[in-house]
Amino acid sequence: MVDYSVYLLYRAGIWLLTLLPLPVLFAVGQLAGTVVWLISRKYRTLALRNIRIAFGDDLATKEARRLVRRHFQRLGANLLCSVKITHMPIEKILERIELANFEHLEDPFRRKQPVVLLLSHVGLWELTAQLLPHIIPEYRKSTIYQRLKNPFLDRHVRAARARFGLEVFERSEGFGKAIALLRNGGGIGILCDQHAGDGGIWTPFFGRIASTTPLPALLARRTNAQVRAMAVHTSGFARWRAIVEPPVSGHTTSIESLTARVNEIIERQVRRAPEDWFWVHDRWKTPFPNFLLERYKRGVFVPGNGSVKPFRILIRSGNWLGDAVMS
Repeated sequence: MVDYSVYLLYRAGIWLLTLLPLPVLFAVGQLAGTVVWLISRKYRTLALRNIRIAFGDDLATKEARRLVRRHFQRLGANLLCSVKITHMPIEKILERIELANFEHLEDPFRRKQPVVLLLSHVGLWELTAQLLPHIIPEYRKSTIYQRLKNPFLDRHVRAARARFGLEVFERSEGFGKAIALLRNGGGIGILCDQHAGDGGIWTPFFGRIASTTPLPALLARRTNAQVRAMAVHTSGFARWRAIVEPPVSGHTTSIESLTARVNEIIERQVRRAPEDWFWVHDRWKTPFPNFLLERYKRGVFVPGNGSVKPFRILIRSGNWLGDAVMS
């Protein structure tokens, strides 16, 4: 009963938001983001910490704080616009977006090659689900997502993402369907810019090791898929630009190398428009030592041409004096 009540309130809010023109919604989102920036000390502090990790001394403290404020405004605008975008006709959506370098994505499909598409929480990322089925209509396309706890909301979100033909695979069901789709020449989009826990590969992101999902690399190696990357940047007031990056080597390289390359690509996307990225996510969580244990099979990987910023190691032990001497 509670879940359904929440769902009804959500649908009522969605209905009200979709009544507003997109530019008005963008402006309202900017205002809402400013309010959240003012009252949410927790996320304001987290965003500032992340920005300092990423840019270090390249960004003065005053400018870093300005970037945090702009990020909240941009995030609010894009989140509200994503609500309306999922209910707009594709013709109206295309009036608001510029497509760049999509030949990099179309080419492997024409050659009947499967594609693993790297996605990130940049700009209006939800637009990808609406855009791809229209741009490449004749091929199967899918995404992997985490099921929502509220079954009514979950059903609604799945339907919104799939309304133009995108197939939606739930993460807890495993990756058998995704592998089968790729082996049949389809494409799958994977959000791969968030903390991946103990199961991730710890590899540099902005020069600091971060747990990164190896899933894109694993799928590419398993199915001989081509790897591409795409981001939807905010290019103006209620306007966006979808950019496909140049081809990325996939099945011919190691899982670790490709995972490190994923972080390099996302870093480039973030630097292109820093206020567009999801800075309020704890991307550089302080790791537990589990990732060093053999049973996790992932560990740390730093590319030969890469570098890592200085970091500290905390050693905790019951026999602190003896272990400190041994260290």
